[in-house]
Amino acid sequence: MKILAIETIDISASAALLENNVVLATSVLEPNQRSAQFLAPMVRDLLATQNWKPTDVDLVVVAQGPGSFTGLRVGIAFAKVFSYAAETEIIALNTLDILADMTPSEFSRVSIALDAQRGQVAARTYERDADGNWKPCDEMTILDFEDWAENVENTENTVLSGPVLVQKASRLPQNVRTTPSECWTPSVAQMGQTAYRLYAAGRRDDVWNLLPIYARPAAAEEKRMQQKK
Repeated sequence: MKILAIETIDISASAALLENNVVLATSVLEPNQRSAQFLAPMVRDLLATQNWKPTDVDLVVVAQGPGSFTGLRVGIAFAKVFSYAAETEIIALNTLDILADMTPSEFSRVSIALDAQRGQVAARTYERDADGNWKPCDEMTILDFEDWAENVENTENTVLSGPVLVQKASRLPQNVRTTPSECWTPSVAQMGQTAYRLYAAGRRDDVWNLLPIYARPAAAEEKRMQQKK
């Protein structure tokens, strides 16, 4: 199975090609290259490295969010158009689920958080099941960064992970453990491998009903909601 994985949860983007669960090639945009302008050319050039045509791809994998409003819209729109035009299957992965799969095997419980702005995080906790796969313990929750750290500080055997730690790890209590820093941001290669496992287990997503997952409404939308109230 030939897989194209696309990750655009931030301003920039990355992509990978896999044959089943084997990573063949990856590409990452430079920080000054916005996904809206450079995602399509990057994917075109990445396919060329393996002499793949778009119609050779069997499965498109895309990060569904939470993440950047603009990045998610660009990535999901591109993935849907590509999947429809090339007649591929499609799977969308939750950003927090991707990060859970990146957690090293020595940990059995992890709480993962992304920056939700305003000093808050979007967090979810996972535990390993009997087969070693990560299962969510709760729904995604918006809470203050300090409350997230304190909750984990008082919970046995839980480690922290997620992109919010890139900027705020120094603010954690000293006795709180984290995963290695290389596990804090989503890996597009891991996305492809996770999707291959899910596909083999029967997972399929509907290209027509695929929408971004946001940690919270956009500021303009929240303002409109307040005005209606």
